[in-house]
Amino acid sequence: MSTITLIKKLQSLDKGYFTMADMQKITDLPRDSLKVAINRLIEKEILTRIKRGVYQLGFSQVDVPKIANQLYYPSYLSFGSALSRYGVLSQVPYTQTFATTRRSKKMTLWETKVEFRQLRKDLFFGYRMEGGVYIAELEKALLDQLYMVSRGRGSLNIEELDLKEVDKELLKKYAQKFPAYIKKLLDKVEEYIGTTPITDERKERIVWQ
Repeated sequence: MSTITLIKKLQSLDKGYFTMADMQKITDLPRDSLKVAINRLIEKEILTRIKRGVYQLGFSQVDVPKIANQLYYPSYLSFGSALSRYGVLSQVPYTQTFATTRRSKKMTLWETKVEFRQLRKDLFFGYRMEGGVYIAELEKALLDQLYMVSRGRGSLNIEELDLKEVDKELLKKYAQKFPAYIKKLLDKVEEYIGTTPITDERKERIVWQ
C-alpha cells in the first residue's frame, strides 16, 4: 500500500486519532511488521505518537481535549479546565480535567497531562458538545469544582473568580442534585455572582483543576 493511499484511509476514519488495531484493519499487516512500519512513518513525520498505541497524522493539529474525550468515554471537560475556557479562571490549567462515570484515571497525551475524575452517575449531567468536545456548562463546571473542593480534592479562591456570566437560577437548579455539604462553598460563591474578580498582581496565584 502506498503512503498516499494509507493517509487517505486514515483520514477516512474521521475520529482525530487511530490505534494499532485501526492500522491492522487498514493495512492487513502482521503485528510485528506493522510496528516496524509505524516507527518508520513516525521517523518520516507522517505519523505522530500521541501516547503508546495511539497515533495521529503528523500534519494534523493535535486536539488533546477532543482525543481524550474519545479515548475515555463517557466523559466531559469540566472543573478548572472548563472554567478557564469560560473565562471564570484567568489562567489556563496545566492539566486537562474531565468528569467521568468510570474510574478516575490519568494519562499524558502529546506532552499534555489529562485527568479523568469520577463522578456519581446522578451528577453526570449539564454538558454539551462544543467544537467536537463534550464540555460542562459554566454553572455545572463550577459545581463540579465545588464538589471536589468540598471533598478535599482541590482548592479554589472564590474571590478571584470572574462570575459575571453565571446564571444564578441555573446554578441553584443544578445544585439541588448535589450533596448538602457543598452548600457552605456555594453560599460563598453566590455572594460574588455578577462580579469580576478581586485581583492583586503582587500575589502568586495557583490554579487548581
